[in-house]
Amino acid sequence: MKKRILTLILSATMITSLSACTKGGNPAPVTDPGTKPTEASNAGAGTEVTPVEPVTLKWAIWDKESTSYWQALADGYQASHPGATIEMVDLGSTDYMTVLATELSGSGSDFDVVTIKDVPGYATLVQKNAIAPLDDRIKADGVDLSKYAGVTDQVTVNGSLYELPFRNDFWVLFYNKDLFDAAGVAYPTNDMTFEQYDKLAREMTKTDFGEQVYGAHYHTWRSAVQLFGVLDGKHTILDGSYEFFKPYYEMVLNQEKDGVCRKYTDLKTEGLHYSAAFSGGDVAMLNMGSWFIATMISNLQSGEYDSSLCGNWGIVKYPHADGVPAGSTLGTITGISVTTATDTPDAAWDFVKWVSGEEGAAVMASTGNFPAIMTDEALGLITGLDGFPTDDASKEALNVSNLYLEVPYAENVSEINSALDSYHGSIMSGEMSIDEGIKAMNEAVSAIK
Repeated sequence: MKKRILTLILSATMITSLSACTKGGNPAPVTDPGTKPTEASNAGAGTEVTPVEPVTLKWAIWDKESTSYWQALADGYQASHPGATIEMVDLGSTDYMTVLATELSGSGSDFDVVTIKDVPGYATLVQKNAIAPLDDRIKADGVDLSKYAGVTDQVTVNGSLYELPFRNDFWVLFYNKDLFDAAGVAYPTNDMTFEQYDKLAREMTKTDFGEQVYGAHYHTWRSAVQLFGVLDGKHTILDGSYEFFKPYYEMVLNQEKDGVCRKYTDLKTEGLHYSAAFSGGDVAMLNMGSWFIATMISNLQSGEYDSSLCGNWGIVKYPHADGVPAGSTLGTITGISVTTATDTPDAAWDFVKWVSGEEGAAVMASTGNFPAIMTDEALGLITGLDGFPTDDASKEALNVSNLYLEVPYAENVSEINSALDSYHGSIMSGEMSIDEGIKAMNEAVSAIK
């Protein structure tokens, strides 16, 4: 599908906007179901436009100046829908969902469309009746939810869907090719079990003072360790019984002990960001979200990262447990919803449908970000960006077989998150043994549920 209008809008910003990608993003399925575009989708293709009655839609977002796709999405929709004006209101990224919930409380809100940053915040807005169910509109317009590869099922509330995702980010394994070449070790592959991954990390490790190479690196987020355990599709963070975390805590803590990765306590004390660790040139492999791809490209092009240290990089699919398909990964979504307070629900829905559909996907990909619907066109835009690794394995790494949300929907998911975060820190800092920490998680979450 050709999108001439979008191309004209985005061509000037396609590369310079890459630095806008930040954590808070969302994973993406990468198969194109090949469904027939809707009339609204064709309108954005550049062959024709869809005039609409004059309408202004007020849209809640965050970090407008540093996030490229907000303006690109607004421009794309306005270009293909003459008469529509998108008014963005920046609520900031700090406590965005809390601020949004406050804004939508009572009868004073005049937002028509709101962006959903995370699942706990989504749960709050659903419970407050601040956003409208979309089921009737989805059915009436024939929106094919299979395009989202099961993600919408994980945020369905009592049989109803209150958001559509437009951005996904999923976890992959970044690696430094120069370090592997120097060690004479074969690169990681797109099909590695955790046992193979652990062995490779150990093979790449050098503990000589002044010449250290860390075979792996784990950021301090609990997702960097705990969520290895949900890739079998049988477990989630909502389970209430977390013994399935144990093998992964054992793997990472044993790697710490043997110098394969930096210690959690040192990372917390020093405040070392994962991007600084990988760009420093002494980390062989880093498990991280796809949002880091845009950061790598942008910072290498700008010179912020030293290309001699990390310029020769690639990605492969996440490691997986025995019996789990390669390409099983975890991630997050960014969604968009119609408010219950809007005076123009039809127009608001049309914008939501466009942003979360194939037209919006083209915009997201053109700005170096991962759309919730990964069409062949979107995939080609991302892998064709100047600076994306040119090897076939890195391109193949974007093909996801199973995608599991880091945080699926539950009314009390925020409290569960907090409990798991707390005891993750206790385990990784050595305040509790693995068994003690898991027991504490079980008890805390059982009390919440």
